[in-house]
Amino acid sequence: MDRKKLILLLGALIVAIGTAMAARSMFAGASAPKAEAAVEAPKGPKVLVAQRALPTGTIITADAITFQPWPKELVSRAYFIDGEADMTKLLGTVVRHPVTAGEPVTQGSLVRPGDRGFLAAALGAGMRAVTIPVSAKTGVSGFVFPGDRVDLVLTQTVKGDDGAPLKASETFLRNVRVLATDQSTESATVDGKTVVRAFKTVTLEVTPKIAEKVAVAQTIGTISLSLRSIADSAGELERAVASGAVDLPEGASPEEEEKLIKTALAQPQDSATTFVTGGDVSRFQRRSMPSLGGSGGGAAAPGGGGAPAAAAAQGPTVRVTRGTATEMVQVRSK
Repeated sequence: MDRKKLILLLGALIVAIGTAMAARSMFAGASAPKAEAAVEAPKGPKVLVAQRALPTGTIITADAITFQPWPKELVSRAYFIDGEADMTKLLGTVVRHPVTAGEPVTQGSLVRPGDRGFLAAALGAGMRAVTIPVSAKTGVSGFVFPGDRVDLVLTQTVKGDDGAPLKASETFLRNVRVLATDQSTESATVDGKTVVRAFKTVTLEVTPKIAEKVAVAQTIGTISLSLRSIADSAGELERAVASGAVDLPEGASPEEEEKLIKTALAQPQDSATTFVTGGDVSRFQRRSMPSLGGSGGGAAAPGGGGAPAAAAAQGPTVRVTRGTATEMVQVRSK
């Protein structure tokens, strides 16, 4: 290779290296301001904001709110400031006014347990609060806390003229949310453990129609609480979808489906009631309705019950009294 070609090759190599270094410096310089702009945060304190949409009645949990930097000139005195607000005291509060996702949570938008208007804010739209008396026996020995869901069981005794009353117990309400126990909307804790205490009243969240049923049930017999398992939610959802109570439209977004499902699971149910009579527990109790008001039939002898006497009787009957016992006897023809 002659000397001229060697000089040309060296010159080209030097030019290529210089061009590469210049291009690298240019790209690095252009990207630096963008990186600084991307990580630059508003210069101001951190304020409490909603991580998702919080409609009225939402109970504040740890995943619902967070502190986020906010421009200093836009900070209001009504905001919760990081370092000044106690996060633990905000958990369990209820949203009084709707808050959109990313919007600062103001002090006026939350109501604390025990404050005026807390119970009304905790109620869902269209729901009502009713209070029923309970005892240690009917209130699950105090193991029911605000936020739990219970079934309501009505126990009654139906008396008749034949001296053999019918004892019956019926689950007439399901999936009812407990709002408060003895005017307390929060559970007491000691050393991180929930304190189990006795209470005399329980406040429940129900629909207006169910509120009427609860009022009547209290005049009929004794109402007992039956604590529901958290795992029952999946089964209730399947039944709600199968019965048509939840209609999941085609093409609905996951957020819309989640909202419909939560609404269905939160609704108390007063259909498909179940019952048990004394005859289902003891052979010496009856299963059928006793005769009322002197009308014939309806009386079944103790010892398993079976069908009412009126259903089996064919022809006229007479009332026979032996001492204090009265029974209906069929008059058989010859």
